[in-house]
Amino acid sequence: MNNNPDWWRGAVIYQVYPRSFYDSNGDGIGDLPGVTAKLDYIASLNVDAIWLSPFFTSPMNDFGYDVADYRGVDPIFGTLEDFEELVAQAHRRGLRIMIDQVLSHSSDQHAWFKESRADRTNAKADWYVWADPKPDGTPPNNWLSVFGGSAWAWDSRRKQYYLHNFLASQPDLNFHNPEVQDQMLADVRFWLDRGVDGFRLDAVNFCFHDPELRDNPASNAVAEGSIGVRKENPYAYQYHKYDKTQPENLAFLQRLRALLNEYPGTTTVGEIGDDHSLQTMADYTRDGDKLHMAYSFDLLTEEHGAAFFENTVRTIEGKLTDGWPCWAIGNHDVARVASRWQAGSDQQLRAYMAMLLTLRGSVCLYQGEELGLTEAELRYEDLVDPYGINFWPEYKGRDGCRTPMVWDPTLAHAGFSNARPWLPVYDEHLTAAVSVQQQREDSVLAAYQAFLGWRKHQEVLLKGDIDFLESPDDTLVFTRSLNGERLLVALNLSDHAARIDLPMAGTPVADAPAFVGGQWQGTTLNLEPWGVDIARL
Repeated sequence: MNNNPDWWRGAVIYQVYPRSFYDSNGDGIGDLPGVTAKLDYIASLNVDAIWLSPFFTSPMNDFGYDVADYRGVDPIFGTLEDFEELVAQAHRRGLRIMIDQVLSHSSDQHAWFKESRADRTNAKADWYVWADPKPDGTPPNNWLSVFGGSAWAWDSRRKQYYLHNFLASQPDLNFHNPEVQDQMLADVRFWLDRGVDGFRLDAVNFCFHDPELRDNPASNAVAEGSIGVRKENPYAYQYHKYDKTQPENLAFLQRLRALLNEYPGTTTVGEIGDDHSLQTMADYTRDGDKLHMAYSFDLLTEEHGAAFFENTVRTIEGKLTDGWPCWAIGNHDVARVASRWQAGSDQQLRAYMAMLLTLRGSVCLYQGEELGLTEAELRYEDLVDPYGINFWPEYKGRDGCRTPMVWDPTLAHAGFSNARPWLPVYDEHLTAAVSVQQQREDSVLAAYQAFLGWRKHQEVLLKGDIDFLESPDDTLVFTRSLNGERLLVALNLSDHAARIDLPMAGTPVADAPAFVGGQWQGTTLNLEPWGVDIARL
């Protein structure tokens, strides 16, 4: 593993959802030793780092995003020693480890909250966001939970409401209290001391709230996309001016960055869910003193297509200045991209992959994306996600993207576990299993491995500037440039052939993966449906 402190610029980070990756002990739930057992597979993808979704001690109401002990490993995932072994084995393979840090809220089973709710005078009384009811007993304001209903829950012991931006069992920590900030930074240091290379920061713009608890105004346009919220969710009806993305957050992120600066080579990527997500990404990553990089849900909605992609990238590039983006087209919170963007062929999946991996920035790649997995269709009785159970049937929740990895269709439960899994293996995934695709040179998996392996050696793709060129509808054409080197990337994102007239002729890249290549006639480039070309200028 190289010692480049800026390794994260242009890095590809493979997201592992441990519950669904590989079960090493036969209880139907994936675990940390299971991730360790599959490190050779992850290394074969030619990625740079692994982001582990939460494995902390938790009652699992939100599957680990409700933390009951920020320094403990939940027994279903293993032990702290298992985690340390995973870090050591990953590092031996040149893979870095990033963990999911949930700063804005804890579980209601956390010792801090149990103490805080006992009365109004205890040492932790002000560690969470408490407020008196209105004179008629109703909540202090109109803030809504992402998971539906009021963001306030009544506590009969304190005779006050507490804030929860997510589930009622996920009370929000009060970051206006300096003791809370100090404690959360100490918990981050705990994991840095155990060799982690970075943090994916969950809902990082939710840490602070408006201390005056002012009502949010109505939204001018009810729209999905801010954090994967859909139109049937009342959360989308508000403009979230006061319940998140407060200016005080910037000073805390500076404290967090100062801590990471004590550990050279570590990094952060923040999840931004906001009404103005691209502007917030810029604010949180500029000046080199807050987050290293951030991503939003802008490419995680159902909207897609060349014009949408170009507009999104142009917008963030125009705002970021010296900041650094991190792109993702799939994760554990949204429907799988193959279904969400209606990819009907391997060629289409390869085109989306090429787009993602040639943009300026770093990349988060969700497990199974490299197999082209589709969204699993589950029965209501199979659901475990409270979000989906609450909004069924209009919204089926997040279980469809969290079903187990498919390793080998000849084994029980596709090789994920020898016990009944916590979510069923989706039968339609079996033909896309790892063992099946490893036998095919033209598989989606082979394309990812080849492209990622080639990309590692293209400094211009890792760190170069990006500039878009005019091109016909349904095509995306841009250049990447660094230190006098220029690459042209051309993508045909349609089912029909494309003819692109360019101001210059390109020289095909000789060592590019086999599926890359169009037909040049002078300065005209012809691309097959869903064709990709990368040329030197």
